[in-house]
Amino acid sequence: MPREAPYLDVADALRARILAGEWAIGERVPSRARLAEEYGVGRNVTQRAMDRLIAEGLLEGRAGSGTYVRVPRERLRMVRSRHGAPSLAAERERGRAGTWDAHSEVRVPAPAAIAERLAVPPGDLCVRTHYEFLADGQPVQLSRSWEPMAITDGTPVMLPEKGPLAGKGVVERMGSIGVEVDTVIELPRPARATREQANLLGIGVGDLVLLIERTIYDIDRRPVETADMVIPDVRREVAYEFAVERKRR
Repeated sequence: MPREAPYLDVADALRARILAGEWAIGERVPSRARLAEEYGVGRNVTQRAMDRLIAEGLLEGRAGSGTYVRVPRERLRMVRSRHGAPSLAAERERGRAGTWDAHSEVRVPAPAAIAERLAVPPGDLCVRTHYEFLADGQPVQLSRSWEPMAITDGTPVMLPEKGPLAGKGVVERMGSIGVEVDTVIELPRPARATREQANLLGIGVGDLVLLIERTIYDIDRRPVETADMVIPDVRREVAYEFAVERKRR
């Protein structure tokens, strides 16, 4: 069956030619009009195809000059480790996220799916925080975190990115109010970028992303935070690091 979007076929063909070295890095590729004639499609089709390859980092547009083969972007490695606990500072250091933007909302009712992950009734009030991580000015990760207000309401650490422990991570913040974190569970699975995610990450709608569902528990197995992290496959690879427990002799 033919594909519903002809521009994807053109993008696939151009990608193969670029990766085969038909055009060298830094070389100008044929115009959209010429490619449209070559593939027997409209200029709008080649425009969308080239826009997709620009989003993937294979091409770059230069105003008034044309479109060129771009130096390949580095695919950053993000290490998820069992050593220590998750924190923005650690992810910045190991994942080379140069900075991040964060915005928190308070008194947000927990949707049913989030409530189930937090083991609270649907509608319980939470602090919801949106994160956007950047590396070399490029967005490399999104995250949406939920924390039950029943745990942090009225404390100095209610807002993750404000107060005396801003940006220090869930473990240190919770520890400051007497909540001892014990376990972190992550469930990674592949997904396709939604329109909102694609717009924020600068990738195409439907592009491959890794969705990591993370939930953090205290020593009584009470969830204290849950988050959905979205990582574009074209920008980052994720590695999990585990220590080997050695038998004592």
